[in-house]
Amino acid sequence: MPHETLPADTREELSGRGFNRRQVGRIAMILGGGTAMASFGRPALAQQSGPAAVGAVRIASNECWTGPFAEGAAAAAMAVKEGNRYEPDNDHARLAATVAEVEGVPQDHILTWPGSSDPLNRVVVSFCSPERGLVTADPSYEQAWRTSQWLGVPLQRVPLTADHRHDVRAMLAADPKAGLYYICSPNNPTGTLTPLADIVWLAENKPKDAVLVVDEAYIHFADTPSAAGLAASRDDVIVLRTFSKMFGMAGMRLGLTFANPALYDRMMRYDGQQVTFMVPMTAVACGTACLPLAGKIAARRAEMVAVREETLAHMQARGIPTIASHANMFMADWGTLGTPAEMQAKFMEHNVQIGRSWDALPTMSRITVGSAADMQAFRLALDRILMG
Repeated sequence: MPHETLPADTREELSGRGFNRRQVGRIAMILGGGTAMASFGRPALAQQSGPAAVGAVRIASNECWTGPFAEGAAAAAMAVKEGNRYEPDNDHARLAATVAEVEGVPQDHILTWPGSSDPLNRVVVSFCSPERGLVTADPSYEQAWRTSQWLGVPLQRVPLTADHRHDVRAMLAADPKAGLYYICSPNNPTGTLTPLADIVWLAENKPKDAVLVVDEAYIHFADTPSAAGLAASRDDVIVLRTFSKMFGMAGMRLGLTFANPALYDRMMRYDGQQVTFMVPMTAVACGTACLPLAGKIAARRAEMVAVREETLAHMQARGIPTIASHANMFMADWGTLGTPAEMQAKFMEHNVQIGRSWDALPTMSRITVGSAADMQAFRLALDRILMG
C-alpha cells in the first residue's frame, strides 16, 4: 500500500494532524514518487494549453524567448564533460554561496530543487491538514491548490482586488486559522504585483504557527523589492524562486527556496534531502554562472518590457482590454471576439500558440511575451483575425 512506503513515525505524525489512511497514501504518492510526481496537477492544465506546437510562435507557457546567458551555457557545457561525477566539485555549495551573496540570504536558508513543483506540493503536506487549510488568490498559480484539493485539505480561493493585487486582508478573513497562505508576486497569470508592505502585513497578522509562502518566479522581470528579507529574518516565511523564466532554463529544472532551517526540518521529514540533490549538475552550474549577471539581467528585462508595452499599446489601439503587467505575460480580454479556446484556435491558424484561461477570468487568455519577432507575429495574427 502507498502509505506503507512512509516510515511509521511519519505516518504517525500525519495521522496526528488529522490525515486519514487514504490521505496518507496520497501523500506518499506525491513525495515518495520523486520526480515522477513533480508534474502533479499538470495534465488538467495541459488539456487547456495543448502540447507545444513545434514550429509555431510559442507564447503560451511563460517560457523565456531565449536560452540561458552565454556564461551559463558555457558552464553547463563544462559540467557535461564531468557528467560521470554525481557532483564534480562541491557544486551545490557553490550555488548556495552565490545565491547568498546575490540575495543577502544566509547560506543555510537556501535549498535547491528540480523546479518549483515539489516544494509547492511539499508545503501543503507539511503545513496544512484536514483542519488547517490553504488560502490563495483567485486567479493565481494552481499547483498548491490542486495538491490541497487532491489531499482533501480545506481551500479558500480569494478574488484579487480591483487592481489585481492579492487582497491580503480578505485572505486572512477567509480562513483566520489556515495553516498556509500563498502569494504569487508578480502573479501568474495576471503579471500584477502585490506590494511588499501587504506581504509584510499578512506575515505579521496571520496565525503565528501558520506559514506564508511567497512565490517570486517572475520577480526578475519586475525589478521590485523581494520578500527574501522576510525569509531571512522570520521562521514562518518561505520564498520560492525559479531559473525557468528570466534565466531561460525551463527545460533544465532548477528552483530555489529561502527559509529558516527549522521550516526545512518540517518539510524534509518525509523523505529526507533526496529531492534537493536530484537537480542536474548542468543546471546547477548554469544557475551559478547566470545569477550574478546583474547587467545582463537588467538588459533582458528592459528588452522584454519594451516588447510587452509595444504589444499592449497595439491591443489598446484595437479596443482589446488587457491587464497591466509587471512580468513576461499579460491577460487579454477577447469580449465578443470568441472564447479563449476559440481564440487559441484562431491564432493557431496563423501559426501562433497563445496561452490558456482561468475560471476567474473566463473571457481572457494569458499571452506570454516572446521575442520582438514573436510579438510582431502575434500582432499581425491579431490584426488578421480582427479583419475576419
